[in-house]
Amino acid sequence: MTTRTLQRIIPSVAASDGAGVKLRRSLGASQSLRHDPFLMLDEFYSDDPEDYLAGFPAHPHRGFETVTYMLDGHMRHEDNGGNTGDLGPGDVQWMTAARGIVHSEMPQQTEGRMRGFQLWLNLPAKEKMKPAAYSDIPSASIPVASLGKGVTAKVIAGTLEHDGKKTAGPMQGASTDPRYFDVHLAPLAVFEAPVPAGHNAFLYAYEGEAVVGPDRKPLQHRAAGLLSDGDSVRIEAGAQGARVLLLAGRPLREPVVQYGPFVMNTHEEIEQAIADYNSGALTNERVRRIKVGQPAAT
Repeated sequence: MTTRTLQRIIPSVAASDGAGVKLRRSLGASQSLRHDPFLMLDEFYSDDPEDYLAGFPAHPHRGFETVTYMLDGHMRHEDNGGNTGDLGPGDVQWMTAARGIVHSEMPQQTEGRMRGFQLWLNLPAKEKMKPAAYSDIPSASIPVASLGKGVTAKVIAGTLEHDGKKTAGPMQGASTDPRYFDVHLAPLAVFEAPVPAGHNAFLYAYEGEAVVGPDRKPLQHRAAGLLSDGDSVRIEAGAQGARVLLLAGRPLREPVVQYGPFVMNTHEEIEQAIADYNSGALTNERVRRIKVGQPAAT
């Protein structure tokens, strides 16, 4: 097996989005900081309600998927199709905006900690105009693999293989074949697992610090680390332990043209998205709700 090495560090930077929610952005901090098919990763984390109470009022998307993973707090989703969903600790919402959706994500708490992530995952050109859909995935339906010696991993998407065993997450079958693992390591513990060769992969250390690969390059707290190609990943936690997101996906190798919440392949398609949003045509189809455990991309 060829173990991937840490090729590039993208420190997260302070940012705000929605109606002023404070967050940290690594991938997507500029349009040059992407890792095909991944467009953006935001971490929101605050104990101060003033940092998150304004939430994310109604806004559009077209051309990609958003994955919201809550660690702490309570967020409510509503969309133009009349769907609603509540996200609590450990829950995930996997939304395929595709042809278009207008939705809001609003905090349902006035105090306490709000913490989690939102990932933007690109769609291939042939799927950008399919009907919108989403899945709300409760924490109880997300398996946790116990990998021994102080290591566990929540398997949100894809399948984690370890010691001849396979743990399948609830999200399977998307065109980009994504892996989304939340890996928890005790102090000095080691995580090793296969990742498909040819997939682009990156790590995000949201607690503690770790070293990566056979050359043990450091991955700092709140930084994204882009990995070389290979068919396995090795992470070793520091003295305080670590919690690390591991994400991998099949690259699309297509042009990316982004204008705010619209991600298409050409400038003409962006202009059409803006026109469709202004006319209401962006949201004139129903939003499908997919049963948890079925592919989000079908």
